[in-house]
Amino acid sequence: MTKIGFIGTGIMGRPMAGHLAKAGNAVLTFSRSNLPVDGCTPAKSIAELTAASDVIILMLPDTPDVASVLFGDGGVASALTRSKTVVDMSSISPTETKKFAARVRELGCDYLDAPVSGGQVGATNATLTIMVGGSQSVFDRIKPLFELLGKNITLIGENGAGQTCKVANQIIVAATIEAVGEALLFASKAGADPAMVRQALMGGFASSRILEVHGERMIKRNFAPGFRVALHQKDLNLALAGAQELGLSLPATSTCQQLFNAVVAAGGAALDHSAMVQALETLAAHPISK
Repeated sequence: MTKIGFIGTGIMGRPMAGHLAKAGNAVLTFSRSNLPVDGCTPAKSIAELTAASDVIILMLPDTPDVASVLFGDGGVASALTRSKTVVDMSSISPTETKKFAARVRELGCDYLDAPVSGGQVGATNATLTIMVGGSQSVFDRIKPLFELLGKNITLIGENGAGQTCKVANQIIVAATIEAVGEALLFASKAGADPAMVRQALMGGFASSRILEVHGERMIKRNFAPGFRVALHQKDLNLALAGAQELGLSLPATSTCQQLFNAVVAAGGAALDHSAMVQALETLAAHPISK
């Protein structure tokens, strides 16, 4: 049994903390709402949670949130003692992650950045892809906990490498959502049944998990959030900022971000990221399905 502190029990974090508890671990939770999670015990504060835990896991929206939880007043760092391990499973800046890891290591503790892909479905079904940055020894020690949460678990490299991999993942996901949206919009505008087109494409080289899941969302108009537009928009900001630092051009990523911007401008920040198609539909003055 491992004593785990889990900070951030939202759409993703809630089922993740539950899986850890169901496996027999002692799990303390803390979030803004601090609603109870089955099998877990709510902590009164971040400091209390940290002091009572051997492994502290963060699942938070953005870089400033992680910085505040780690190093703000009463944050994780204020209660860390030697040999504890901090695991940040949020999707945040690779550059800032390296700084956070260095500060935690200076306190005699270990740090892994371990962002995930798979959305609410992956979190609920414990099938997340987990991309890890950190040392091999720490990864090996924490991997049994990761195996309770996901199926594809890879140590990419040192601290920051996990976050870099996640940014790359989000570039691919956004571009594929855009491509699926264009394809289904084209089919619909041309008079074909988009549901039958999707069914046919699922058996060919164009098949993908995004065509399967998000293509269906687009056709059925189901944009209840599994992964919110605003969060994907944040991730593409990281990609574009990183590209500027590296002197890279990411034209498809820029286009996807503009489409997300249009969805947000129309009030869709809290919709699922598959709602990017709504911006394409507006440009075409044509919905995929009614």
